[in-house]
Amino acid sequence: MAQRAGQKRKVVEVPRPEEDSGVDEELDNVVLNGALSDDGESEDEFSTEDGDGDVDGDEDELDDDEIDSDEIPSSEDEDDIRGQMEKLKTNGRPKTPPEKLMGSDTGHDINTFSPETPMKPLEVEGKKRRTFTRIDVDANGEPRYIYDEIEPNYDSDDSDFLVPTNTIGDIPLTYYDEYPHIGYDINGRRIARPAKGEALDSLLDSIDIPEGWTGLTDPNTGKPMQLTGADLEILKKLTRNEAPGEGYDPYPDMVEYFTGKGMEMTMPLSAAPEPKRRFVPSMHEHKRVMKMVKAIKEGRIKPYSKPTEADREREEAEQDFASFDIWANEIPRPDHPMNIPAPKLPPPGYEESYHPPPEYLPDKQEREAWEQQDEEDRERYAKLVKEKFERCLDLYLAPRVRRSKLNIDPESLLPKLPDPNELRPFPSVCATIYKGHEGRIRSLSIESYGKYVATGGDDGTVRVWEIVSGKQLWRIRLSSSEAVNQVSWQPSRETCIIAACCGEQVHFIVPQGEICNPEQDRRSREVLDSGFGYAASNATKTAAGVDKPSSANWLRPSQTLQDKGVLLTITLRSSPKTLAWHRRGDYFSTVSPSTTSTSTAVAVHTLSKHQTQYPFRRLKGLAQTVCFHPSKPLFFVATRQSIRIYDLQQQRLEKQLQPGAQWISAISLHPLGSNLLVSSYDKRLLWHDLDLGATPYKTLRYHSKAIRSVQFHPSLPLFADASDDGTLQVFHGNVMGDSLDNATVVPLKVLRGHKVVKNLGVLDVEWHPREAWCVSAGADGVARLWT
Repeated sequence: MAQRAGQKRKVVEVPRPEEDSGVDEELDNVVLNGALSDDGESEDEFSTEDGDGDVDGDEDELDDDEIDSDEIPSSEDEDDIRGQMEKLKTNGRPKTPPEKLMGSDTGHDINTFSPETPMKPLEVEGKKRRTFTRIDVDANGEPRYIYDEIEPNYDSDDSDFLVPTNTIGDIPLTYYDEYPHIGYDINGRRIARPAKGEALDSLLDSIDIPEGWTGLTDPNTGKPMQLTGADLEILKKLTRNEAPGEGYDPYPDMVEYFTGKGMEMTMPLSAAPEPKRRFVPSMHEHKRVMKMVKAIKEGRIKPYSKPTEADREREEAEQDFASFDIWANEIPRPDHPMNIPAPKLPPPGYEESYHPPPEYLPDKQEREAWEQQDEEDRERYAKLVKEKFERCLDLYLAPRVRRSKLNIDPESLLPKLPDPNELRPFPSVCATIYKGHEGRIRSLSIESYGKYVATGGDDGTVRVWEIVSGKQLWRIRLSSSEAVNQVSWQPSRETCIIAACCGEQVHFIVPQGEICNPEQDRRSREVLDSGFGYAASNATKTAAGVDKPSSANWLRPSQTLQDKGVLLTITLRSSPKTLAWHRRGDYFSTVSPSTTSTSTAVAVHTLSKHQTQYPFRRLKGLAQTVCFHPSKPLFFVATRQSIRIYDLQQQRLEKQLQPGAQWISAISLHPLGSNLLVSSYDKRLLWHDLDLGATPYKTLRYHSKAIRSVQFHPSLPLFADASDDGTLQVFHGNVMGDSLDNATVVPLKVLRGHKVVKNLGVLDVEWHPREAWCVSAGADGVARLWT
């Protein structure tokens, strides 16, 4: 949608909540190992064979197609049929040497042909041979062949070319045994007999029976006949003297047409035609004739007469100037003689009345006998009081006024949404394409200043691009066999650190080149190296004084990776699929859905201390993703079907949300922290207002396939989601600071451009920190910038 002329861009700044002075240090002296525990049965059944938890949407579906095959007759029946066919072929045939035969056993002596014998060659299907129509003599006296003109609509490769069909009808093909042709086509030309193999070839073909071989010949064309399994089954039944059809009863019950009761049939005594005296004229024709006679008498039907001179003059005058008054002879017309008035409805009977018919009422004697009986002995109708009450109720509640139907416009019931042009700016076109990855791009992240974007994919590489020009500035290969599942920039502006999850390791990278200035490079290296001293001086020990084994290994990588910018590596117990940073940039959390133990699925790491903690002793459900609150010490954990909110300072469960989704894929928290977006693999996008309740405030169904990712804009009232149908949906989501007003959600734009590869479309989406731009990563190995 084009922007209106002279219209200014309207940017709505979302106010940042004021952070509490004591909140910044909510995680400094907190020990989370096993602090957040959930007891009870798990909501999701999982085992060690659950897979890696990364649902790609392209699950294998079992094909239950049945294999159809023709029925093959048994060897005994096959030999029997072949013998009968050979007898049919050889009976009554003249014995001619094979070298003089042309064709098969129905061929004839070659000596019987002459050059003057007109024959039509057998045309092969799919090839059209051009023939001449007549022979002329050229200027030199040589014969010149005159051909038909080539039709421009057809050529030699025309698939609509029809094979000549035999037009002999029901004449048996044996009548043409003494001729070199087997019939005539639609133009009256002879159709030559198709050449067939010798007897030895037939014997060899019969030894190795090809598919569909029957040994029969089509009587119309002389070619081998192809029979189906059902036809072969009918032939087998005929050779065994069995009923060929299904459900045929060879011994039906006798139908008595002449001797049965009521079935006697009167037979005529003679076959002589009926005499004319028995003719009965039609009453319908008699009425039509009488109508014509009446019309002739009244003058409405006149016999034809030649027009006179006066009639011609009158017609010419009417053609020159026609004037007539259609109301000149306007008189009331009487009713038609055949007019029948509408029948009157009969008066209501006893069906519509509460009074019983007379035959049900007692007569005088019965009434006197009933009155003479004692009151207790009298027979009474059991439902008399109930039916009397219902009758009175019907009369009381019967409507006496005709009610008018309300005509309400359905459009008036819908809420009035603002015009999308008034909600600009929002992304609508693709401005830049980032190409270079081999395979799918699983994740992407935009730097805090909005200048660079980092991507990671199945090829095991992390690449940094300039967001406006699309130029690749730096790349590194972390693994040749494992995919990079997640990349994320540290939110601090003083450092330039990229966290990448590849396999069971989390790599911390400081990109080289012009991406980081010297001050950022120095500060980044200090942050990554500060934890080695803290971990050495504050090592945890057991009661026996032995160093306690660490749940994760914080080590320096090899010298080759250090030279390329990888300065720190964490090795976990399972492959992390999600990484979420705290707003301060010192804490981050990883989620490993493929772990065998739920206690190690969610881990909270401290970068400055090189410390890893597992906050859950037992987690209900299989964790999918996590996020931190932007201003409060709240921790959001999403399992397959629920979302739990934990207070990290109080170390207790704060709230539990029930989105109602079958499988949650991603969550995104509003910058104000009061609303939560939840995407699911069952094609639904759920909006939760944390102040209202545990159920969704709105449910959006705009995609035809699974939704992979959803993201709020950091500063503008926008949010977007990415789906496997290859599209991105951009919405306007205005959140009011007042709790009395509900959020406003308006669909703005559908962004199309990514290709669907193996049932996977757009895998991730990320917003620019300031502008109304978003970057999407697709399964087609391309990332796109939408502005």
